[in-house]
Amino acid sequence: MTRTRVLVVDDSVVVRRLVTDALSREPAIEVVGVAADGRIAQAKVAQLAPDVITMDVEMPQMDGIEAVRALRAAGHRQPVIMFSTATERGAIATLDALAAGASDYVTKPSNLGSLRESLDQVVRELVPRILALAPRPAGGAGLGTGAPVTTRGGAPAVLAPPRPPHRVEVVVVGASTGGPEALSRVLAALPVLPVPVAVVQHMPPVFTRQLAARLDRLGPHRVAEAAHGVTLLPGHVHVAPGDHHLEVHRAGGGLVTALTQAPPVNFCRPAVDVLLSSAAQAAGAGVLAVVLTGMGADGRTGAERVVTAGGRVVVQDERTSVVWGMPGAVAAAGWAHGVLPLGEIAQRIAATVDEGLRAPAGEVAS
Repeated sequence: MTRTRVLVVDDSVVVRRLVTDALSREPAIEVVGVAADGRIAQAKVAQLAPDVITMDVEMPQMDGIEAVRALRAAGHRQPVIMFSTATERGAIATLDALAAGASDYVTKPSNLGSLRESLDQVVRELVPRILALAPRPAGGAGLGTGAPVTTRGGAPAVLAPPRPPHRVEVVVVGASTGGPEALSRVLAALPVLPVPVAVVQHMPPVFTRQLAARLDRLGPHRVAEAAHGVTLLPGHVHVAPGDHHLEVHRAGGGLVTALTQAPPVNFCRPAVDVLLSSAAQAAGAGVLAVVLTGMGADGRTGAERVVTAGGRVVVQDERTSVVWGMPGAVAAAGWAHGVLPLGEIAQRIAATVDEGLRAPAGEVAS
């Protein structure tokens, strides 16, 4: 069996040992080296050519953000997973690192005094990301409506049948691994819509607030962390807060937000399935769902409910996804009306909303 080769970068001897011991539990992973700061990491990457790099954020000599920038500038394309603290400062630094080219992040154990709990947390959080981000053969290109799709496993799938234009009431978006940068690109390219947008990005508290603030600075949309019982308004983007599910409900003639701390779905809270399913129930054929890059299959059940209710679903393609787990699961199940490169997602959203507004009454689906 070919093992995924990992370089561990952290200035703390304790953390380096913790991560190395945790990764040694996984037979599919081999730690090929360690580095105490970003400058040493540069040389180690050139020497060892690891498949994946774990990178501390705050280090002497060269911190994790600068190290990621230097690696990318030197042409190194290995996935980098940031190892961050669950603080506001850590959240800001992590988002900076993702913008610089890091692939994903995990938060450090808060209780390093409990070795067993810390090891278990690192195994639980870090191992699946390493295995998901490990290099793999390239997949198929983006596809339009009705074309065959080849899933990551090679199994053929067929896109959902096309639907006639229908007025869009709400755009709902789900993302996970690679999502912050994917969301940044989509929102930066998206004109102000005459409908609201609701977003679930798998992130803990504090991180989602910083993500919303960063997205708010990108373009014309008003982006904020979602609050409970707020009316969804055109031109506004509501980001689910960490550790809370975001739902969309019908209230009179409009749509409102609802936040809950119901049990996690797909091990996630917030969960994409919760947002998409609630939107399908509230707005039916008026839902346009978008599933972007991410690990796992969160969003597949929600996409099914959107399609069953008469709505439409678009997913990011494998080539432009950091991990084609969530969008790939939707495509493989046949619930996507389009599988598109990231650069075409904003155009598709705007066009779908515009078509719904211009559709003659006789062409509008019920």
